[in-house]
Amino acid sequence: MSGNVRLLDDTLAAAKAEGRSALIAYLPAGFPTVDGGIEAVKAALDGGADVVEVGLPHSDPVLDGPVIQTADDIALRGGVKIADVMRTVREAHAATGKPILVMTYWNPIDRYGVERFTAELAEAGGAGCILPDLPVQESALWREHAEKHGLATVFVVAPSSKDERLAEITAAGSGFVYAASLMGVTGTRESVGAQAEDLVRRTRATTDLPVCVGLGVSNAAQAAEVAGFADGVIVGSAFVKRMLDAPDDAAGVEAVRALAGDLAKGVRRQA
Repeated sequence: MSGNVRLLDDTLAAAKAEGRSALIAYLPAGFPTVDGGIEAVKAALDGGADVVEVGLPHSDPVLDGPVIQTADDIALRGGVKIADVMRTVREAHAATGKPILVMTYWNPIDRYGVERFTAELAEAGGAGCILPDLPVQESALWREHAEKHGLATVFVVAPSSKDERLAEITAAGSGFVYAASLMGVTGTRESVGAQAEDLVRRTRATTDLPVCVGLGVSNAAQAAEVAGFADGVIVGSAFVKRMLDAPDDAAGVEAVRALAGDLAKGVRRQA
């Protein structure tokens, strides 16, 4: 099953070889419906995203801002299950051949069972997991099973992370490092700024893994700014907001495709 994480590694390396950042989109599974969510993920990839993170909706998403919380709430009210998340990964990967990760809080995996979750994600063609609230020092069991099934383990670093802590986190991770550009929750912002650039510089000093920046990027100009210093640009809330604002599901999917195309131009036009 090791091909899954290798696809992620190769995709990020290919973007670097082109002299650009990778575009990584985030969309929650089950939003607006399971089928609609699958179409949105495929549209993001078809539109120009290199990688997609599929969110596992959670009732207490501590790192997510109001836009993603709203989408998660719609998905949970619709009855989304982990099986639907796996189906989203399977169908989007099968349709596009591009790497798909799952972004999830630890509690749902812990309840579901680590071995079962990693085995099913690998079988679905998933490339790995982003685990924003799993402390590295408590991650041995997860990493053992993820490695066994050829899955990347992506940890999140923040501007508040001290250098020693950064080294500890990056040594345990694989695939890439998710650099949260700001303290606080996800959401679109006017500026992504110097804090993110400093965090990327400090993180790179500890690892050869690509460093991808998320939290706050919403348009091509911001994508270009972040692409000037990061290996990947992660966009979530802006995609979700396009879908929330759309008059119907089909229009939402087209809005996702259009935004992906716009952002894909941005990461190729480094500021």
